[in-house]
Amino acid sequence: MSSNATGYNKKSVTDIDVGGKRVLLRCDFNVPIDKETGKIRDEGRIVAALPTIEYLLKNNAAVIACSHFGRPKGEFKPEFSLAIVAESLSKHLGKPVIMAKDVIGEDAVKKSSELKPGEIMLLENTRFHSEEEKNDPEFAKKLADMADIYVSDAFGSVHRAHASTEGVSHYLPAVSGFLLKKELDYIGGAISDPKRPLVAILGGAKVSDKLGVISNLLKISDAIIIGGGMAYTFFKAEGGKIGNSLCEDDEFASVLKCKEEAKTRGVKLLLPADSVAGTEFSNDSGPKTFKSNEIPDGMMAMDIGPEAISEFTKEIAGAGTIVWNGPMGVFEFSNYAEGTRAVANAVAASNAISIIGGGDSAAAVRKFGVEDKITHISTGGGASLEFMEGKTLPGIACLLDA
Repeated sequence: MSSNATGYNKKSVTDIDVGGKRVLLRCDFNVPIDKETGKIRDEGRIVAALPTIEYLLKNNAAVIACSHFGRPKGEFKPEFSLAIVAESLSKHLGKPVIMAKDVIGEDAVKKSSELKPGEIMLLENTRFHSEEEKNDPEFAKKLADMADIYVSDAFGSVHRAHASTEGVSHYLPAVSGFLLKKELDYIGGAISDPKRPLVAILGGAKVSDKLGVISNLLKISDAIIIGGGMAYTFFKAEGGKIGNSLCEDDEFASVLKCKEEAKTRGVKLLLPADSVAGTEFSNDSGPKTFKSNEIPDGMMAMDIGPEAISEFTKEIAGAGTIVWNGPMGVFEFSNYAEGTRAVANAVAASNAISIIGGGDSAAAVRKFGVEDKITHISTGGGASLEFMEGKTLPGIACLLDA
């Protein structure tokens, strides 16, 4: 799969010589922590960084890893220290990870200057400095001064122009790591050169969050399936009754324009024919099925109905490429999980190249046990959405072109 057409054909870590060089490696170590035990709840992001780290170490680079973690808002807060990540990383690598006490301070500078090829250190949380999110050039330069090369492997952060995701590229040659390259190849490939038909599945609560994506996907898709709370703005805009379902009245003009454009371009725009609704936002709110544009007052749609499931899964079965972002309903509640489960199973059973755009959809395929049947699960929710919108992502644009 090539990512040429979207201007994301970038050099990766295998395109440069890293031997004997100090490499500043931006990872995504923003891991979930269990509030009770203080332990890491899911090491997925640490494991995902290993291929790039192991490649660099094996090829004799000295690795200076860095990441943000939580929201310490520009000050040093011990509960946001990356020391816990250094421990986990060291266990996975089977070698010590040297932990710096700061980010660009005395300790970090000293340890980075003493670092030998084949060794790895981790800087403290980049967001302990407010300059990180402001993309402050002086802060970025101090980070860059510790290294010879910059490798970006944190796809979840490339849509933000921060010092450690974009700023450092002004002072160092910048390339992608394996994780980022995979995202560019799969999502870039799906958008620039998809195996047809391309079926996009969009869900989630708010249509306003996805309008940019819909508008870009209308130019390249063969069919767009819309489920979740965002579907009801479409129904109400056309005079349908949606009871107490989610709706954004100020987006009527936008959704009608989407429908019009779909017609003009010959793109199938599928909305759920029926919906499962309850009296309140809880699992035991008496699920009943209605036509989606005939939901009575006092009821709120919380999942797609059996007719919608049948139509959607049939469309998915014939796809060549599937891009999915956002659940079909409130799948956390067992009574309203059927739509999302059916779509997850249909995507998994298809012969299509399937790409899940992070966030809730990624959680859904894991919950329903089909993640190993998906071609690519993105590591970045917001970043994958903006990528699919066709936006320029600063953390990718700054890398060297291949």
